[in-house]
Amino acid sequence: MIKFEIFSDPICPWCFLGKTWFDQARQEYPELTFEVIWKPFQLNPDMPKFGMERSYYLNQKFGSRQQAITAYKPIVEATIKHNIKINFEAIRRTPNTLDAHRLIYWSNIEESQDKIVSALFKAYFQEGKDIGNKEVLIEIGSRSGMQAELIDRLLSSDQDKELIKTQDQEGRKTGIAGVPMFIVDGTYAVSGAQQKKFWEKVFLQIKNNQNSQN
Repeated sequence: MIKFEIFSDPICPWCFLGKTWFDQARQEYPELTFEVIWKPFQLNPDMPKFGMERSYYLNQKFGSRQQAITAYKPIVEATIKHNIKINFEAIRRTPNTLDAHRLIYWSNIEESQDKIVSALFKAYFQEGKDIGNKEVLIEIGSRSGMQAELIDRLLSSDQDKELIKTQDQEGRKTGIAGVPMFIVDGTYAVSGAQQKKFWEKVFLQIKNNQNSQN
C-alpha cells in the first residue's frame, strides 16, 4: 500500500487541480492500493470566522482587481486546457476553512475523506457555496455518508479546533509554505499541482518496484 499525506486547503484552486490530476492518474492503476490522508493547511489562518466578501478579499490580497485577474490567469488557462470546470464568478465569499478542515478530519474516521474533499472542492469552485457555513458543511457531509446530526453537534462545539491548528502549524514547521504538498510514504515530498502524466510516471515506478520485489 502506498501512503500519501496531502496538505491542502479546500479553497486553494491549485489544490483542486492537483487532486483532479492525481485522481485521474490513480484510475489508470487500479491494481495499486493507496492510503490517502488529507492534512490541513489554511491559506488564510487569520480569516474572520464568517469569512469575507470575495471581491474585498481579492483586493486585500492582490491590491486590485486587475492584479487578481493576473494572478489567477495561469489557473484559468489550466482549467481551459484540461477541461476542468471552475466557476469563479459564482464564488461570493471567501470562507474561513477551519470548520471545513474539521469535517475532513472527522471524515477520516468514516473512511470517506477523499469523497469529502472532492465534495468541498465541487461545492466551492463549481457551485459557489460558502463552505465556511455550518449548514453547507452538514449537507456536504451527509451526502457523503456521514451523520448529519453528528456533524451538527460537532460543528456547534469546539471539538478538534486546536488539533487542526496544531496539525497546520506542524506542517509549516517542516518547511511547507504552500499547497498542495504531497508526502509519499513519509519520505518524498512533491510540491505543487502536478499534472496527470507526472503521477502516471510515479505510479508506474511504484508498480515496477513492487513487481521487482515479488
